Amino acid sequence: MALPILYSYRRCPYAMRARTALWAADIQLEVREVSLREKPAHLLQISPKGTVPVLQLIDGTVLEQSLDIMWWALTQKDPQGWLNADRDAVERLISINDGDFKKALDRYKYPERYPEQAQSFYRQQGERFLQALETALREHRFLLGESASVADVAIFPFIRQFAAVDAEWFAGSAYPQLRAWLESWLESALFAQIMQKFPTYIEST
Repeated sequence: MALPILYSYRRCPYAMRARTALWAADIQLEVREVSLREKPAHLLQISPKGTVPVLQLIDGTVLEQSLDIMWWALTQKDPQGWLNADRDAVERLISINDGDFKKALDRYKYPERYPEQAQSFYRQQGERFLQALETALREHRFLLGESASVADVAIFPFIRQFAAVDAEWFAGSAYPQLRAWLESWLESALFAQIMQKFPTYIEST
């Protein structure tokens, strides 16, 4: 194995944040874009959970969680100083994103799967996090200060998903700082790089 292997899915926010860290760290990879309907046998062999991203290092070590991939990549090389923020603060913010906010996002995005409440109810649940981020961004340029951190990188793909559910609503919502912050990530050269299309990986037989 000449290069680490990254199993990824272009639109998955977990894979997106892992790719952002890997690209920022200039890690040379073999990227295997998977079909979620036909997952490669090798992926399931090294990570039976079958979700992406999964990174297999040259020594055979397997990283199955997006945050583990991010921390690993940035400890190899962190040219933009994303590790400089207080790690406890970073992890607290990401925990809310990956917990309560992700739960609300899933329900807001797929309300037909959760008919117990109206879609607007789930959006309001998600807005609690949006408001907290807006408040932070009124105080400084990024979520935890004047420089971007792992928190920004880990969270923006999920805000992107939330915004896309009803783009017209989001464009007129009471979160101007959050919109500007998200737009800066989505218009960056780095985002264009991590969103390049790879052919679906076909496992040789």
